[in-house]
Formats: sequence, C-alpha cells, structure tokens
Amino acid sequence: MKLSEEKKQELESIYQSFLYNDKILKMKEVSMHRGSNAYIHSFKVAKLAIKRALRRKKELDLNSILIASILHDYYLYDWRIERNMKKHHAKRHPFIASENAKRDFLVNDFILDIIKQHMWPYNFRLFPRTKESRIVNNSDNTVAFKEAITSKKYKSKRKDKYLNLIKTLF
Repeated sequence: MKLSEEKKQELESIYQSFLYNDKILKMKEVSMHRGSNAYIHSFKVAKLAIKRALRRKKELDLNSILIASILHDYYLYDWRIERNMKKHHAKRHPFIASENAKRDFLVNDFILDIIKQHMWPYNFRLFPRTKESRIVNNSDNTVAFKEAITSKKYKSKRKDKYLNLIKTLF
C-alpha cells in the first residue's frame, strides 16, 4: 500500500500525540517481558504493525491499527505484584486495556475489538476476525517473542537505543 504524504503526516501526528501523552507515559512503570516496559513494547508493536500493514496491497484502516497497537497493553498494573491478576493476567488484560482505553481516549468499537483480540491464540475464543486485528496480533507476538529471548542485561544497556528508536513512526 502506497501512502500519500498527507496520510504519512496524519499517522505521524497520531503517533506523536500518544508518544508524549501523560497517561501513556505511565506505561513506562509497567514491566513487561524480561526487563522491557509496556511503553517501549507498545510503540515497537505499533511501528512493526504499520510496517506490515503497508506491505499489504489491500486498503486497511491504518489509524485503527496504529491506535490499537499503542493501546493493546494499556492495563497499567504490574501483574507480577497484583496477587489476584497473577494467574489470569494473559486472558484478562486485553479487556482491562480496552476499558482503560475507552475511559481515557476517544476510541471506537473497532479499535476496542482489536485490543481485545490481540492475545490469540492464548485467548482461544477471541480469534482476530479482521486483517487489522491479525496484523496487531502478529506484531505483538513477534515483539513479545524477541523481548522474551533477549536478556535483561542486554536490554538495560540498550534502553536509550530503544527510546530513540521509537521517537518517530517512519
């Protein structure tokens, strides 16, 4: 899919509005896969999802892919500490993230569905029904896998690099 300069600027504007949003910055405090945090993870997923969407020939809702991929892990708690969430975090957090996104941002039902479906196949009943939700799901799985196999020591040394990497969408 070829992007016009206006569409590219629109996507970059949306990306930047989330990147420095006070509510999104709270995601830096939420630890993720082996030393990563939800903030870096979500923006890496967003970049990969847009990159994958642009490889497709069919028209896709790029705005929804971008917003959903940024908000897919917007659950704002550390599941390793919260006793009642430890056991069911993987299945419950998409619903918590979608509720938080609905509460804090102007998002439509399509974006909320993408957020809820991003944990397939772990949430086996929530198969990603649209191309957009499959792109976000696959991008999240790819980034999570890479983060999981990377050592904490390596990640802590590269944190500044990751923050620089996510400063812009394109």
